[in-house]
Amino acid sequence: GWEIASHGLKWIEHRDMAEDVERAQMAEAIRLHAQVVGTRPRGWYTGRCSVNTVRLAAEEGGFDWVADSYADDLPYWMRFGDRHQLIVPYTLDVNDMRFAIRAGFTEAAQFERYLIDSFDALHAEGQAGAPKMMSIGLHCRLAGRPGRIAGLARALAHMRARDGVWFATRGEIAAHWAATHPPRDVPRPSQMDRRAFLEAFGGIFEHSPWVAERAFDLELGPAHDSAVGLHNALCRAFRAASRPERLAVLRAHPDLAGKLAQARRLTPESAAEQASAGLDALTDEERAEFTRLNAEYVARHGFPFIIAVREHDKPAILAAFRRRIAQDSDTEFAEACAQVERIALHRLRALLP
Repeated sequence: GWEIASHGLKWIEHRDMAEDVERAQMAEAIRLHAQVVGTRPRGWYTGRCSVNTVRLAAEEGGFDWVADSYADDLPYWMRFGDRHQLIVPYTLDVNDMRFAIRAGFTEAAQFERYLIDSFDALHAEGQAGAPKMMSIGLHCRLAGRPGRIAGLARALAHMRARDGVWFATRGEIAAHWAATHPPRDVPRPSQMDRRAFLEAFGGIFEHSPWVAERAFDLELGPAHDSAVGLHNALCRAFRAASRPERLAVLRAHPDLAGKLAQARRLTPESAAEQASAGLDALTDEERAEFTRLNAEYVARHGFPFIIAVREHDKPAILAAFRRRIAQDSDTEFAEACAQVERIALHRLRALLP
């Protein structure tokens, strides 16, 4: 069935519109929609939006979904104050507006081919275990012409012939997503003040809170509110540091299965990491070998052997230990720094989505 969403009060550019004016126009669009349709709109897409549009729609409080985003192939949640707003992204890519622009489509076959190619690529990703949403933008005055609608019909027939395809309204997608992937209250690094940020992430790089301090001074935004995003910011700060500063980070790491572990003086993160590979339950023979390798490695390179133990089992760790001892110290310094970054990513994944 049909879902009638709101496309705003007027089809105008909102980029430079004052926030109070845009808010008033949104309210008027909702009022008119309720009069004409009989119910208020549950979905919103301005189109020519401003930087305030999504927030204003969320603050209005009545929308199941907002589509003023081109940021993903799947829905996602944004939080504004205490409200979680579901974003069901739109696309200007698979869109019949390309019939109306220079270097766009000139005949139905081109639109048909683009629809099918886009669908096939996304369908293959879905069949491989990563489902995607495909938005098709259509306008009566464009795709509705006889010479163009035939291409759309052939593309839809192609899609219907495939397994595992759901033809859904945005409202249906929103309802499914909200039920299956409800919003979660997770830390948002980009919204934290310095103190909260350092308390949360100052220990990601072992005993080196300065990495988090410098990352905080970068231009953090919503892209950094995930483990992968914040990891990039922290790694930028680490990579930009001097060699002596990075060496100090390496030296802050404990030996694997060393004296600190035996004395239970590891940080909670290091203790959990070493335990994940069974390094807290060594035989006497294994402990003796780790002790010997630690001593040889530090004597040769000047810093402890570092490896992201969550990615390896005990035999693999020992094999890497023996192999890397023989490397030159510059190569090993670079490898140790890369492993520090891998460890940081695992620690962040325990805190952020």
